[in-house]
Amino acid sequence: MNVIIRQAKIVDPKSTFHNQVVDVKIKNGVFEKIAPTLPKEDGYEEVTFSNLHLSQGWFDSSVSLGEPGYEDRETIVNGLQVAAKSGFTAIALQPNSYPVIDNQSHVHFVQQKAGNSATQLYPIGALTKNSEGTDLAELFDMKNAGAIAFGDYNKSLSNANLLKIGLQYVQDFDGLVIAFCQDEKIKGNGVVNEGIVSTRLGLKGIPNLAEELIVARNLFLLEYTGGKLHIPTISTAKSVQLIREAKAKGLNVTCSVAVHHLTLTDEKLDTFDSRYKILPPLRTNTDCKALLDGVLDGTIDCITSDHNPIDIEHKKMEFDLAKYGTVGLESAFGALGTVLPTKIIIEKLTAGRSIFNINSSEIKEGNTVDISLFSTENEWEFTKEFLLSKSKNSAFLGFKMKGKALGIYNNNQLVL
Repeated sequence: MNVIIRQAKIVDPKSTFHNQVVDVKIKNGVFEKIAPTLPKEDGYEEVTFSNLHLSQGWFDSSVSLGEPGYEDRETIVNGLQVAAKSGFTAIALQPNSYPVIDNQSHVHFVQQKAGNSATQLYPIGALTKNSEGTDLAELFDMKNAGAIAFGDYNKSLSNANLLKIGLQYVQDFDGLVIAFCQDEKIKGNGVVNEGIVSTRLGLKGIPNLAEELIVARNLFLLEYTGGKLHIPTISTAKSVQLIREAKAKGLNVTCSVAVHHLTLTDEKLDTFDSRYKILPPLRTNTDCKALLDGVLDGTIDCITSDHNPIDIEHKKMEFDLAKYGTVGLESAFGALGTVLPTKIIIEKLTAGRSIFNINSSEIKEGNTVDISLFSTENEWEFTKEFLLSKSKNSAFLGFKMKGKALGIYNNNQLVL
């Protein structure tokens, strides 16, 4: 598809055009010409927005889509379209479908379903069979089939020895282990953050300790085994500090934080609205500030939407019984604009590519086009009309946004 993008500010520190406002001419998926102004040409679609910015394509390291098995929550085709319109050119698909993605045939299935979408899908394979935490899954086979990492979505391995063996085993083929951190015994029947708000509302709490104990344990295991470990969606100040210290020791550990943990706190729970039932739970202002500091100082490597669609039957019910999760792709960029500078947002939305060993393409003549289009100035309210997912369980409804994703150009396709 041939396109001329008019007067776009480039946000790409690796590009010689960084911070310049230019016209961008794209022919058959390749940057043909980048210059301050370009003439009109027949056969080229013109793209013009006020305050238009371009960056390398954003990558989301944690997206759940439901299919296969939970197509009522979301399908792969629609989920990828949602991701494209939300500015993401690539997503890592969590294995929490039915059946769980724990062998190479399941990896091939989701790749085939993704087809030739504008947004590329990279499967994460389950670390253990059926994500049950008992036996390791077929990790090497899944790696050969295209899995980019191995982890059990929102499930923490109680068997420390199994994680130890997994970390050792994947080193033979440069694999990456993802380890969600939560001590199930300490969590118990908790449903929200343990603190003043949970006490006031009479809801059972999940203490920060439930996360921090397992973060510390997993870092000790990594120090013993070597290899690469990714800790997803950390939510407490102490977790940030533990990972900061581990990096200072030279351990090969990376971590992510979810958009909602940077922008929302447990104060939101006062209405008992199950849209705010999320795992890890929304924490306090103190934790939120520590997470933002961790993003700014580089302790936290990347930001994820942790997009997790839940059907209305499992979400719109009593708080204790509702499932955990919020959709997050559509609201990710606008919500981040309220708490972080654009340069940092783009850095953290693209950094996952190097962690998961996925190619990036700088904005340069002759390179393949893989870009996100966005505006930094729009101030708007996130309402139901902006929800593109089949499931509508967004924690950001009514949230005041700053900046807006406008679409992508990737795979020789323009999606706006």
